[in-house]
Amino acid sequence: MKINRIGLTLTMLLALGASEPAWSQTVVKIGVAGPLTGGSARTGKDNERGVRLAIEELNARKLVIGGSTVSFDLLSEDDASDPKTGVAAAQKLVDAKVKAVIGHYNSGVSIPAAGVYNAAGIPMVTGASSNPKLTLLGYKYVFRLAANDGVMGARLAEYAYKNLGAKRVAVIDDRTAYGSGVADVFAQTARSLGMTVLPRQYTNDKAADFQAILTKIKGDGPDVIFYGGYYSQAAPLAKQAKQLGIAAPLMGGDGICSDALIKLGGDDINERAYCATGGRPLDSLPGGEKFKKAYQTAFNENVDVYAPAFYSAMMTVAEAMLKANSVEPARFAPVLADIHTDTLVGKVNFDANGDWVGAPVTIQLVKNGKLVTVSP
Repeated sequence: MKINRIGLTLTMLLALGASEPAWSQTVVKIGVAGPLTGGSARTGKDNERGVRLAIEELNARKLVIGGSTVSFDLLSEDDASDPKTGVAAAQKLVDAKVKAVIGHYNSGVSIPAAGVYNAAGIPMVTGASSNPKLTLLGYKYVFRLAANDGVMGARLAEYAYKNLGAKRVAVIDDRTAYGSGVADVFAQTARSLGMTVLPRQYTNDKAADFQAILTKIKGDGPDVIFYGGYYSQAAPLAKQAKQLGIAAPLMGGDGICSDALIKLGGDDINERAYCATGGRPLDSLPGGEKFKKAYQTAFNENVDVYAPAFYSAMMTVAEAMLKANSVEPARFAPVLADIHTDTLVGKVNFDANGDWVGAPVTIQLVKNGKLVTVSP
């Protein structure tokens, strides 16, 4: 009997088409954007590593989404902490057809970049950018897995008043969206508590010499100096304050809360620098020790600040894809907006603006070469 090979082949193809082959795989591109060069490069690299660690774990799980095994591919772009560079980086990721972006770090970069992602219908989840304006833009594809400045600035002012007995506070900001935002909230809360807020001083995020500003402040006798900005300026600011004989400790938001502050400031900032971060200390988290070991094994480095949040942001995006059974943003973004999930940093769900509901804040003090929690 003669076999109709063409008919048999068609029959086999139709049969295969009826169900997804077990070996099929979908590559899902995930963007990461942040400062990989410049003064905040240490933090940017830490953030990227958090996402990379999450992707490695997810790929090892061989998730099946939409009937196909998914392999996540990380695409990382350097925004150099610069808004224009950040917008260009965002467009590059959009053009590469990423399905989601974990980033950026700086609020001043995230705010303009968010418009690019939202217009393209690509979810953006930042684990750090804290300026409240970011989630008030009306963008349905923008989410924040961090406490905003309204929460952190207020907590720092309350701590200065209740725990440090501060009555007069000096405020300096670096004129970035992040620095001015957290400084504004600190100053507003300080006034509401009855503290005297001295005339605001200004610098920039590239400055290294603060002698003129500190000389003005010294004459006003502040009990606390609040700095709205990043660790690369906060460390020399604190060192120079000590050299000028200013006894007031330095306070700042999460932008200064890094091991890099300690390395740059040395003994001059021991018990002289307080900072706040969104989230709980890694050591207090149920999976914290496991995460630290995995991070150290993978990168031969210690966790800095935001890697756990960026790791959790990636895990949350993957969970939304699983629940939506789709890697397409139009399908999983609504699920992400309504998600309730447990992560390394705690329970995650977002409010109508995309902010993390109940975002915790931790206040820490530089002591004996470490950041020590003084108020959970």
